[in-house]
Amino acid sequence: MARLFFSYSHKDETLRNELQTHLTALKRQGILEMWHDREIGAGKEFVDEISQHLENADIILLLVSPDFIASNCVYDREVKRARDRHEQGETRVIPVILRPCYWKQLSFGKLQATPIDGKPVTKFPALDDAFLEVTEAISDAAEELGAITEAQPKIRPNQATTSGSLTGGQPSQRQDVRSSNLRITKQFTDQEKDQFLEQAFEYIANYFEGSLTALEDRNQEIMSMFKRLDSTHFTATIYRYGSRVSGCRVWIGGRQSFIGGIAYSANESGNDTSFNGNLRVEADGYSLFLKPTMELRFPAHEEHLTNEGAAELLWSRLLEPLQQ
Repeated sequence: MARLFFSYSHKDETLRNELQTHLTALKRQGILEMWHDREIGAGKEFVDEISQHLENADIILLLVSPDFIASNCVYDREVKRARDRHEQGETRVIPVILRPCYWKQLSFGKLQATPIDGKPVTKFPALDDAFLEVTEAISDAAEELGAITEAQPKIRPNQATTSGSLTGGQPSQRQDVRSSNLRITKQFTDQEKDQFLEQAFEYIANYFEGSLTALEDRNQEIMSMFKRLDSTHFTATIYRYGSRVSGCRVWIGGRQSFIGGIAYSANESGNDTSFNGNLRVEADGYSLFLKPTMELRFPAHEEHLTNEGAAELLWSRLLEPLQQ
């Protein structure tokens, strides 16, 4: 089993959680054992715990983003030590490019990154596609390190007993059984909600850009225009045979603002006070999600939307005039 260490910025925690969910498949196969700093228990020395797991890791993931590069603690301490151990052949360092940033000229820039060609995870129309590539790359690395072997049944030391059984008094093996109902509720902080909202907006912008390109490729009569007005606004316009048939303007406002989340307008040249509907960040005690207002809801869409679900909902509104 390969020991994996996450080196990341806490501002990318939502993306790290998504990646960890995908890597659970390797954990279930007995291929990976994962660790990150959120697992540090109360009363333990923070720096010592990180250093210990960094030194013991067989695979070190660098979750690269502008915030990762800007973090002095992460870059000066974790990245430097990871590079030293990699060069000495003690570990495998894999850069995972989460968000667009200037990274190829840095100390780890010559390492083979994932996703393929260093395409940022947030540039994929669907995050699942990006994290599948990352998972496969990590699986390959674990195999090269010898972590993948033929599966064998394992018995924990406390599973073997010497007590008599009902079938004849021979030693028996106690099954390791437990409930699958282990979730507990949590309170999400304002910071977590704000980060979730920002990442959702970036995902939606990338989703629209990629979908417009694919729409053009599939339909010769279609031309489109995607404009990133600034970090919080974008517009999308679709033309058929040169005539505008649909367009929209999407932007993000603070959770406490009049918009209260991500707004959608069918008018590309409108202003921030006029919109057809919006998506707000909500929590159910277990996860964060986006909830559409009545104006945006379609019968086929749920109220608890993931990033992909929210992007597809808004995309459906844009595409509606071409499908009637």
